[in-house]
Amino acid sequence: MNADVTTAEASDPFSTHRSLLFTVAYEMLGSAADAEDVVQDAWLKWDRVDQGEVQDPRAYLVRVVSRTALDRLRTVSRRREDYVGPWLPEPLVTTRDVAEDVELADSLSMAMLLVLETLSPTERVVFVLREVFALDYDELAEAVEKTPEAVRQIAHRARSHVAARRPRGRTTPDQARGAFEAFQRAVTTGDLQALVDVLAPDVVMLGDGGGIKQALAHPVVGVDKVSRLLLGGFGKFGAVTFEPVDVNGRPALVVHLEGALDSILTVEVADGLITGVYAVRNPEKLSRIGAETDVSR
Repeated sequence: MNADVTTAEASDPFSTHRSLLFTVAYEMLGSAADAEDVVQDAWLKWDRVDQGEVQDPRAYLVRVVSRTALDRLRTVSRRREDYVGPWLPEPLVTTRDVAEDVELADSLSMAMLLVLETLSPTERVVFVLREVFALDYDELAEAVEKTPEAVRQIAHRARSHVAARRPRGRTTPDQARGAFEAFQRAVTTGDLQALVDVLAPDVVMLGDGGGIKQALAHPVVGVDKVSRLLLGGFGKFGAVTFEPVDVNGRPALVVHLEGALDSILTVEVADGLITGVYAVRNPEKLSRIGAETDVSR
């Protein structure tokens, strides 16, 4: 790349903050495709504004992305009411260092994104911007076009809602990876007892086929049902391979059946046991699996 072009990009605030803007939009929407559209809209607005008059480009761009994401969130929330079967976020392959940033990994996890789905659009935006990206209340007020006092009340309500529903317990990246590796060995070898030993008694499994691929119509709960479903489901196929990757800041498996990409299996770990298993089979959500996505706070 030309050195002058590289210098120009480095001095462009939009390029500097692009991964942050994508992460903000993705955490609000749970969809990489929708997040990319929001970031593109933000770039068009940034390109039209008098950039010399913008005192804090980062804050300005986050506000633009937040407002655009809020509008889109209201639209996709209605669209998801007609979704066939359980809806899961679009998985992102992330770098190993994302898992080391515990707060970022927690906010990107499938489990947390599903909790955020239960918030109203405004609550979700306020929660993400306040709890994950640490915007102050004045900035939040500008982003959602409400008073600071109203935003404080929304933030309090959202925090209480999330606290009551967020994944229980905490675990270190090493503990999560240890539980995942035991899960991977059990699934790969078909060892039912080893799988039972690493699953929590009340483990929950969700599947998303989007009406395109066969998946679980309802959540499956309990160690016996989940373990037999995992081993029995893959046992129906001849050639099954499992490739370990990091997805949304968590260890995960890319599943290939007869050499073709079939699904992504991600897990949630608490207190050394797997409490959630999420299987995304909808092919429309697997288009980004071939490359890592740059996310940041």
